Amino acid sequence: MSSKLPFATYLYFLAQSINLTTAVMSVAMAAIVGASLTPSLWLSTVPYGFQFLCVMLMTVPASRLMKRIGRKPAFLLAALPLALSGAAGYLAVDRSSFALLIVAHALLGSYIAFANFNRFAATDGLDARLKPRAISLVVAGGVLAALAGPLLADRLKDVAGYAPFALCYAAFTGLALLSFLVHLAVREAPGPARLPAAGGGHGGTDGQAGADGYAGVGGHGGADGHAGAAWRAVRRSPALGAAIAVGALGYGIMNLLMVQASLHMASLHMHFSAVGTAIQWHVVAMFAPSFFTGAIIGRLGLRAVIVGGILLLITASVLNLLSDGYAMLVASLVVLGLGWNFTYVGGSALLARVLGEQPHAIEVQGLNDLGLSVMATAGAFLPALLLQGLGWAGTNLACIGLCLALLAYVHRSLKRDPAMAPISWNAGSDPGVSP
Repeated sequence: MSSKLPFATYLYFLAQSINLTTAVMSVAMAAIVGASLTPSLWLSTVPYGFQFLCVMLMTVPASRLMKRIGRKPAFLLAALPLALSGAAGYLAVDRSSFALLIVAHALLGSYIAFANFNRFAATDGLDARLKPRAISLVVAGGVLAALAGPLLADRLKDVAGYAPFALCYAAFTGLALLSFLVHLAVREAPGPARLPAAGGGHGGTDGQAGADGYAGVGGHGGADGHAGAAWRAVRRSPALGAAIAVGALGYGIMNLLMVQASLHMASLHMHFSAVGTAIQWHVVAMFAPSFFTGAIIGRLGLRAVIVGGILLLITASVLNLLSDGYAMLVASLVVLGLGWNFTYVGGSALLARVLGEQPHAIEVQGLNDLGLSVMATAGAFLPALLLQGLGWAGTNLACIGLCLALLAYVHRSLKRDPAMAPISWNAGSDPGVSP
């Protein structure tokens, strides 16, 4: 089998770049526009909160729709809420409507819930050794987003004849068309089996070993093969549980410390431009390593990359405890971004590795992304509360404790899961998982 990634992988890279560009723009705009449309400052982040909420609520339905109609049609449909988000956001700003702004961000969240599956779609039909490279490349779309998002927001923020930020939201409609065209060009590869027609089945009872002999992730049990079967697959596979835990907790800790770091720097009276520069370096550190994370996984194995990611998260908190100097805080944010990348890409690659092309793969991916969105939402809403309750040092100590617990769980889970047995690169099998 070819060692080159198919052309579709690069299309998914572009699609993910569009997805993350909308996310970066919304981070820059949401609170500012919200504050301008409501007299109560505490309500200013409500639209952004609804965006996270809709990502969380729509993730599992998105995975089920993909299973029923296929990846490509679902991605094409997802362009609609993005386009509507742009129209609603433009009208919200133009008419000073806070309610419409909430609708705009809710629609954006619905689109993001679908678009987040780009990294898994890129692995469909690939040889196991190529899956980590494909995921890594797609996640690297964040590098383009880190450049395009702020550039678009800055250029479109104040245009004569339009309300501030109105054209920033209108740009979502153009990005929706671009996303539609990119996904239209994708030749959908054979992926996890779709749901059968009513009353149908995929043979065998739930939990029966699949073609690869891996019990608990194979077999489709007809009407019983929805979320319940996906949960049972996760319960029966320690490696799947570890993959979900690594991605979700890594995402939550990253969001928590990133937002709280900006609040902490502001409390130290650091200039806003300095805070912005620190966050920008953090975003680059999150996504730039994805150009070679897949190669690192191929050489060192998934276990090493995942453990390394957790240790980097711990290191970031240790750096925060050592000093409040600007240079140290920037270094911590860079290390935090690297840790997120290794846990996010490593967890996603482990999930893809264990699931293969099993019938419940898309639903398990939906559970995984639901866990990510729940933890990301918590990480976005808790920073101010924890900073007030535990303080900067207390929050970092708590994060270290969570990471140590995750490290122990990952070690125990991957050690006893049969899917994590050593696999020889030379034997033509997947080299991505090593003890």
